[in-house]
This record gives sequence, structure tokens and C-alpha cells, in this order.
Amino acid sequence: MSSQNAISVKEIAEHNAPDDVWIVVNGGVWDITDFAPKHPGGAGIIFKYAGRDATKAYTEIHAPSILPDNLPAENYKGVVDESTITPEWIKPPPSITKDLALVGEKPPLSTLINTYDFEDVASKTLSKKTWAFYSSGATDSITRDANKSSFDKVGFRPRILRNVRDVSTKSRILGFDVQMPLFVSPAAMAKLVHPEGELALARGCASQGVIQCVSTNASYPLSEIVPEAPNHPFFFQLYVNKDRSKSEALLKQVKAFGIKAVFVTVDAPVPGKREEDERVKADENIASPLSGAKATNDDKGGGLGRIMGSYIDASLNWGDLPWLREVSDLPIVLKGVQGAEDARRAMEYGVKGLVLSNHGGRSLDTSPPAILLLLELQCCCPEVFEHMEIYIDGGIRRGTDILKALCLGATAVGIGRSPLYALNYGQEGVEHLIEILRDELETSMKLLGITDLSQVHPGLINSLAVDHLVPTTINHPYARWSPSRRRPRAKL
Repeated sequence: MSSQNAISVKEIAEHNAPDDVWIVVNGGVWDITDFAPKHPGGAGIIFKYAGRDATKAYTEIHAPSILPDNLPAENYKGVVDESTITPEWIKPPPSITKDLALVGEKPPLSTLINTYDFEDVASKTLSKKTWAFYSSGATDSITRDANKSSFDKVGFRPRILRNVRDVSTKSRILGFDVQMPLFVSPAAMAKLVHPEGELALARGCASQGVIQCVSTNASYPLSEIVPEAPNHPFFFQLYVNKDRSKSEALLKQVKAFGIKAVFVTVDAPVPGKREEDERVKADENIASPLSGAKATNDDKGGGLGRIMGSYIDASLNWGDLPWLREVSDLPIVLKGVQGAEDARRAMEYGVKGLVLSNHGGRSLDTSPPAILLLLELQCCCPEVFEHMEIYIDGGIRRGTDILKALCLGATAVGIGRSPLYALNYGQEGVEHLIEILRDELETSMKLLGITDLSQVHPGLINSLAVDHLVPTTINHPYARWSPSRRRPRAKL
């Protein structure tokens, strides 16, 4: 595309009608007349900036490549003639004042020494909507909070007088070497936290030797995320679209960009009711380039999770696993398994792994905490550990949490919110978070009396405080009622 044609702001300003729309982004002038009605975020935001500089609004939400990748070359008209810029033209259009991106000063990164520090800073410095979106749980947030508190009730049984001078946290996930048994769980629209979003996450994960699982609702396309960490493995999280052809096309992209596995989310056929997220209105400019989902507000509120998940296919079922294998030969991991019965069934279907997860407490409230699910599998279907890799996600805040999960049979753990809070500091924040967790894991291993993760076993764990909460049978232990046995009401 030519960049030699300098266009005056007077000429640009003339293209400000619904049937003739030019905007300026990063100094480039684009004709988006035909695209405006198809914009995933709605045409309103485009018309708002018609004939104006839309750079700030655009870059807050979109990756730089979205325009050149999605519009014909002839729609690029040239560059702004900077000598013609006037104070009136650069003045932003009238709007309701938004929350400031930062409502407080961030302390120096070096002063943050645990995951709770990152969370505390994020709660004070992210916009109200971003904080509500990421921190919220479903309804009363009982499961969200129990994910962590259940870990705290599981204890260690340390061994003493072992040579623990040197320890190794290295492991493997689905055959790929990692520096620690940890992956960054998928989360939507990371650009809400930091302008570089998933790009900074990718670089931070790669530099620390852990794997990032990219969300279907990522704010950057795979074509921009993957090159940030060349020769480093990525996983991809899939929400199956109601329009299956869109999922098939997406999975082809996933394969083409060298993604190593597909994590199919199965615990959110519909979004949970996240009231804190609903209470704060959504910015209707927000849209994902991968899924095409867009944010809106309605009479239920402004919940990003609910509104942006409206494309998800609630009819997805076990019978669709053969279809997934037909459209992708990548290893399939089911993300969101919440009981022994489904874990055993997944094994019978031959999937490569399971993530024991309740969606961070964001789907069905009062569903079981992740660590208790791990104990349930050990009790009711221990055979699954021999056939699949088992991961857990939910409540991981400390290196001790990681080690407890490994002792109880997990291959690795996923962390979702903490990396997002760390992303508040960009790539360096993500790296610092992972370094903190690695240091905590190494210290915990030494104090437990082991030097390599091959030495973990259940004998190092005391779970008596929660054992009474772990189901020991697939069905209810004594209730035998069923609807078919209900007596019909007598006719009057």
C-alpha cells in the first residue's frame, strides 16, 4: 500500500457520513464505508470517529494488523498531512467520561513478592470494568473462593534429613519440555489489562519456559501472538461456535500456526451469572478478532463473559468428539471436567488430557473446588491417571499449591487470573510472577524433602481435613429418589 499520498485534514473531515466514512489510525487514512456495517463492535463507534483520528479508540481494543489484514489495499488512501492538522480536528468527539485506565499509582514491580500483591495492585489500578470482568465469580462466588480455601486445608507431611541442596522443577506437558509444571490458562481480551495483551504474555511465558494457552476470545490474532515466541509451544482453547464452519476454519488456523494441542472448554455451555461483571457497563468497542464476539449492554447488564459468549454452541456433547478429531488431528484436552464419571468417559473416548476446573468459579456456583476434584478422581477412578494427563486449574496462588496438586497426581496446573494481574506490568510483570512461583516451588520442594518432581507421591499429603468432602461413589451415597418414581398427583 502506498504511503506517499498526503491528505489534508480538511479533505478527511469531509468523509464523515454513513455512506462515506474515512478514519485515521496511526497516521494512515482508511476508507471503511463498506466495512462499518459489518464491524463486530457495531457501526456506531466507527461513525463516531468518521472524518477524525480514531487512533486512541482503535489501539485500546485492536491489534495494529486488523485493518490491513481485513480491508482491501485500495481502502488505504494515504497518510495525514501533518502540516494541516488543527486543534479542532484533533479534539476527540464528545463522549461520556470513561474510567481512567489507572485509578492509582502502581508500586515498583520489585516490591511485589507474591501473587496477592499483583492482585491487590490490579484491584486499585485497572479500570472498574476490567477488574470486574476478571475478578468476578458466579452468583455468590462460593466456588471461586473455595478453590483457594480448599488448597489451604490440604497439608504436607514433610520428610527430613534429605540432601536437598539442588532441586529441579523441570517437567513435561503433552511431551513438551517446560521449566516448571505450569501453564498460563486461557483468558479473554488480555488487551484490557495492557496494550500488548497476549503478545506480552507470549514473550513472558517463553522467556520463563512455560506454555501459554491462547483463548478463542484473545484480543490479538494467532498470526501476531505466535511469532512473539518462535520455536516455543502454544496451546489453544476452543469454544465451539454455533456455526460449526467457523470453528472448523479456526482450527485450520490453529494447525497452520503450529499450535500443539486444543483445549476444548466443556464447563461453560452458557456463561455463568457474574453479577459484579454485569453491574459495570461494557465498552461496546470491544471485540475479539478470533471469535468475532463483541461487547454490548442490555437489560441484564454489561457482563462481558455473558455477552461475548453468546456465540458458544450449547449443544456440544460427547457425540461431537469424533467431529473434532475429523477437523483437527491435534491432541484434544477437555477443559472443565468436574467429576469422576465424566473423567472416566473422557478416558474411554481417548482424549489426551483433562483440566479439572470449574472455570475459576465463574460458571456453576457451588460446583466442586479443583483440588477436591483431584481427590475424587483418585478415589473413584484412579485408572484415568494411567491413560491421560490430568491438570487442575482454580485456586493456585502459591508454589505450595502447585506441589500439593502434583503430589496428588496432577501433571501440571493452570493459572488464569494471576498472569492477567501481572500483565498490568507488561512482559516484565509476567516474568516476575513466574519467577516468584518457581522460587516458591523450589523452596517448598526442599522443605518437603524432595529434589525432583519425579519424587512426588500422595504419601507426602495430609488430606484428612477435606476427605469428608470428597465423593467416594459416582452416585449419591444414599439418596435413591428419581423423577420416574414420583407418584402422580391424585385427580380431584
